[in-house]
Amino acid sequence: MTTFILVHGAWHGGWCWDRVSSRLREAGHEVHAPTLTGLSERSHLLSPLVGLETHIEDIVRLIDVVGPSDIVLVGHSYAGQIISAVADRRPDRISTRVYLDAFVGQDGTSARALLPETIAHHWAESVEERGFGWLVPVRDLTVLGVKDPTDRDWLSPRLTPHPWKTYTDPLLLGSDLDRVPAQYIECVSWMRAFRGHADRARALGWPVHELETGHEAMVTAPQELAELLVAIASPRAPAQGHVPATQPSTVG
Repeated sequence: MTTFILVHGAWHGGWCWDRVSSRLREAGHEVHAPTLTGLSERSHLLSPLVGLETHIEDIVRLIDVVGPSDIVLVGHSYAGQIISAVADRRPDRISTRVYLDAFVGQDGTSARALLPETIAHHWAESVEERGFGWLVPVRDLTVLGVKDPTDRDWLSPRLTPHPWKTYTDPLLLGSDLDRVPAQYIECVSWMRAFRGHADRARALGWPVHELETGHEAMVTAPQELAELLVAIASPRAPAQGHVPATQPSTVG
């Protein structure tokens, strides 16, 4: 049995992993999918003070109370920043870190600096114009590759604005991050905003897998993603390559 901790990205909550979590649990694994402070059902805790360190502490404290020490830590999108810091602080508790279409940051680099420049500029404008100067408004899900209206209808009411401070705060790392093996999953059936991070993962010598779906893989390709995560967690990790998304997802 493997213990998975699944960390969501901007605007989401732990519920976004439900379709993956249920499959991992059916396969006999333990799964934790927390909601980060200030988001979704925890949006009542949102304030301009919520930053990257807040979210790092959310996951560090969870790890401190979870029993096993061979955790597979998965971060989607923005949460790549989180899992890098968490692995650096708790290297002996984590067996593998998995970046799902996520930022691969270095010490001192903010998530904003890791965005493609056109996207970073658009986000900064939207923060000033519609986010009161400190919130990132929810993006159009079609831009993220969510094509099925049923999936969009399930996601949209649950998404909440994201604190911009988490994107402008620098990632602060010590010397222990490289003690934790890493793998990368790139979602390739959308605008591929994270292609540069997949390339960086390859340059670092990590196994890189390509999943044929949009950015919201946990919603649009849960079966394929769950199978890939189980394979990554196994003693013999899968070879690099494409993983087609062949089955339609269902709500729930």
